[in-house]
Formats: sequence, structure tokens, C-alpha cells
Amino acid sequence: MTHRILILGGTTEARQLAGKLAVRASVTLSLAGRTESPVAQGVPVRSGGFGGAEGLAAYLKETSTDLLIDATHPYAARISANAAQAARAAGVPILALRRPGWEPIEGDRWTEVDSVTDAVRALGPAPRRVFLALGRQEVAAFEAAPQHHYLIRSVDPVEPRLAVPDADYLLARGPFREADERALLERHSIDVVVSKNSGGAATYGKIAAARALGVEVIMIRRPMLPEVPSAETVEALAAIVNQFGADHFAEPDAERGV
Repeated sequence: MTHRILILGGTTEARQLAGKLAVRASVTLSLAGRTESPVAQGVPVRSGGFGGAEGLAAYLKETSTDLLIDATHPYAARISANAAQAARAAGVPILALRRPGWEPIEGDRWTEVDSVTDAVRALGPAPRRVFLALGRQEVAAFEAAPQHHYLIRSVDPVEPRLAVPDADYLLARGPFREADERALLERHSIDVVVSKNSGGAATYGKIAAARALGVEVIMIRRPMLPEVPSAETVEALAAIVNQFGADHFAEPDAERGV
């Protein structure tokens, strides 16, 4: 019997995982719909929300889904919580792809904070030249600190633009190489980078570039995520799915992590 797998995606790893699993299973990739022009995913895609945990649970039942995989961004805490709750309600096993976060190393100048609001405060009162390496949904919070110059990079345009007197906007999609990030920071005379601890290699270039230039990084810590069986890489998670099959994930004491 062909297993039905629903992957909650929006990350590069989700797309890669879908491609690996589609060889042996019927895979649907769900995207939140926040990116206006997502890259081609290679498998059937469902776009838009489900209506919270209840809506997702209903979808899992209606589609006879055998396995739910949470491969969302590490900061999509609400979606991850809804996924865990929906899986329990629908009696469907769940796995998560949890990309490890970055760790500071010698030469890094990190100021770690718990939220975007805390990051705004951490910039301080004096005007600074700030690179906002965040999603477009988060940047509006920086209107509370209009004294700074902002460089804002996003996949889709920030609309409306920030109500601040001094901001530059860049449209770009990663991955971003360290050399290019260093040139960007130097060209705009950036003295502080605001970033989420996304983990992975695709966007680490700005962190390495900041280290090389002695630029401060205000790093927003990851939110708490539900405890579900998980793996750190696409290969590890695909191996679990392919080796055991979806039915085995109903075990309540399934090992967490790989």
C-alpha cells in the first residue's frame, strides 16, 4: 500500500525531503502561502492555512494521511504546535525535521535576545546602520526605532514600506555566499546585523561575514517547539521513513533525534 505523507514545508529541506520520499510514497507539500513566488517544489503542493489545529486534524482524516512531517522554519512555532496537536487529535504519527541552530564561535559578537521586540530595544538609542536579515513579516516592529538606517532584504517586496526616514530595500533569494555578504555589509557600512538563528548553510554567510568584519549580530533565539520524534537532516529523516514505514511512528516511545 502506498503511504500518504503530508509535509508542512516552506524550507529548502522540506522541498528536498519531498523529492526523496515521493519515490516511494504519495507526498503532498503544504506551503503557508506567505511567499508570492515560491520555487518549484516537484510534488503536489497545497497552499494556504488549514484553520488551526482542528482544521489540520480534519484534513489529515479526510485525506487518510498516514504520516505528518513538520519541516517548517524553526521560527514557525505556532504551526509546529498546531501540527503536534492535530496529529494527536487525528491519531496520525508525526515526525519533525529540526535543523540545528548556529552556535557562536571565537570572533563572533552576538547579543542574544528572545524576540523581535527585544531586538529593536537592543539596537539602543544612538543611530546605527542596521542590516535586517529577517522575514518581511517581522520588519515593521523596527518602526519603533526610526533613528536608525535600515537595510532590508526580503524575497518579496515589503509593502507597505517602513514608516522610517532612512531605509534601503533589496530583493533577493538565498543561498548567500560569505564573500557576497561581506561586500554587502561593507558597501552599506553596516555596523549591526539583526538575524534569526535559522541554522543551516544557506544563510550563514552573513554571520561569517559579520565575524570577519567585527560587526555585532543581534541574534533572536529560537522559540520553544513541541517535543516530537525528530531528525536533524533530510537524509536522516528520509532514512527513518523509508526503513520503517509510516505505521511504525505510532509508537509512543519513538526515539527523538538521530
